[in-house]
Amino acid sequence: MNIRDLRVHIATAASALDARKEEINRLNVFPVPDGDTGTNISLTLASVAKEVAALPEDADGAALRKAVTHGSLMGARGNSGVITSQILRGLCEGLADAKQFDAATIAHALDKAVEVAFQAVRKPVKGTILTVLEDSAAAAEKAAEEGLDVNDALKAISDEALASVKRTPDFLPVLKENGVVDSGGFGLTILIQSFVSSVTGSGVEIASSADFTKAEAKVAIEQVHDWAGSKYMYCTEFLFHSDTVDTGAALEFLASLGDCELLVGSHPDFKVHVHTDTPGVVLNYMTDRGQVSEVFIHNMVIESEDRAAGIAADEAAEEKFEHKKLAFVAVAAGSGMASILKSLGVDYVVSGGQTMNPSTADLLAAIEKVNADSVILLPNNKNIIMASNAAAENADIPVGVVPTTNVPASFSAMFAVDQSASMEENVEAMTEALEDVHCGEVTTAVKDSKTSKGEPIKPDDIIGIADGSLDAVGSTVEEVTLELIDELNDDLDTLTLLAGEDFDDEALEALSAQIEEKYPDLEVDAQRGEQPLYPIVFSIE
Repeated sequence: MNIRDLRVHIATAASALDARKEEINRLNVFPVPDGDTGTNISLTLASVAKEVAALPEDADGAALRKAVTHGSLMGARGNSGVITSQILRGLCEGLADAKQFDAATIAHALDKAVEVAFQAVRKPVKGTILTVLEDSAAAAEKAAEEGLDVNDALKAISDEALASVKRTPDFLPVLKENGVVDSGGFGLTILIQSFVSSVTGSGVEIASSADFTKAEAKVAIEQVHDWAGSKYMYCTEFLFHSDTVDTGAALEFLASLGDCELLVGSHPDFKVHVHTDTPGVVLNYMTDRGQVSEVFIHNMVIESEDRAAGIAADEAAEEKFEHKKLAFVAVAAGSGMASILKSLGVDYVVSGGQTMNPSTADLLAAIEKVNADSVILLPNNKNIIMASNAAAENADIPVGVVPTTNVPASFSAMFAVDQSASMEENVEAMTEALEDVHCGEVTTAVKDSKTSKGEPIKPDDIIGIADGSLDAVGSTVEEVTLELIDELNDDLDTLTLLAGEDFDDEALEALSAQIEEKYPDLEVDAQRGEQPLYPIVFSIE
């Protein structure tokens, strides 16, 4: 197997995981302690695929292994993502000295993956992703002893992964009680099966959660309301760079402040993950011993409640759509934004945005729901454009994507719609309309940084993003909004101002008055967007 083939197989596995992540997510029986398992494993593989794709054509095996190891560590999110990164690291270490790719080589690589992954978890639990990995490694060892060829060995490993994940409820009563299998183990099974199917080019039984779950069980919906079983509030994870940190002492410290603690990688690059009530104490400890970056702190109570509300809203909104020639699907996080989009002709709004990116499967479901001959997608976030393109490529009907990066831009795009024109003509006209639109976003900083002009940013500062560039920092939403308008206003005519859920009507009215006083020739249209995290989002054209 050559390097080029491996790159294809990795990309195939990453794509398969992305397509199935919602199915994996719905197996979660715990109240979203780390986000969603399928999403986290998929993000890990997406980071790997991106780093591998960036390699030069003449890259060798060492470069490929480095890309997989580094990409998985940097892209890992949550427990499941971090453990997956360690499985991939172990596989790469096990393949480092391989002279040929045969059953014995595969067995050695999987044994190393077991060793590395188990080292990352302080208290391994039977019936999880680690069990599926361990059983798959045992199947590889048996295949090598029996002298099977590569394809037959891979098929045996794939079959055992599926059998192993089906056994996980025997070890974890909570799985059996809810009629599901372990979500992490199921994600690893899909990864193994997709990779094996790509390598062998033959039919491999692809697992479906419907094959071994209760049809009536809606675990992700029911359990997401139950937060009583969790001891800690904040899921804290970040990258850590240190040549000298004592990993054993650091892990002991993390364990003293929370649970689900992980410190994976090797000097100087590590990934840290812990559930705690005191993320600030964790960060202070680690910054005393090295450099911290890419900090993510999730309030698991709020995420659980938001997810429950989103699911309930989706279930309640089983609209029936009359058949039409061309329909429009957009992504938005706020109820006000959704209402405006629908008033402009959008047929269906998928709930999502900066903190909750919908999957390809979500978008495909929306495309099917609107009952049209063709559909135009407006992702409204740069992180959703890729999933939108994947949905367009895999839909059963023609789908066009207008690459909107925020909701106000999609307002202008919808004004360019001509219902008598074709989908392709509308996509072109809507995309051209974006060229005349500038957008600003105001939010709160969560870590140290700098603006594009080199101004320092501290946590809790108010920051402003102009057309994707972090250009402003200040102490109030009003101050930063006015600075952003200064940056973007070049004899433009209209400003559309959207207030977030935490920016009340009185504050919105006062801000509008300030803008009108400073820019008397600018027409201001202030609306309730109700978007989370961003008190103000605006477009100017």
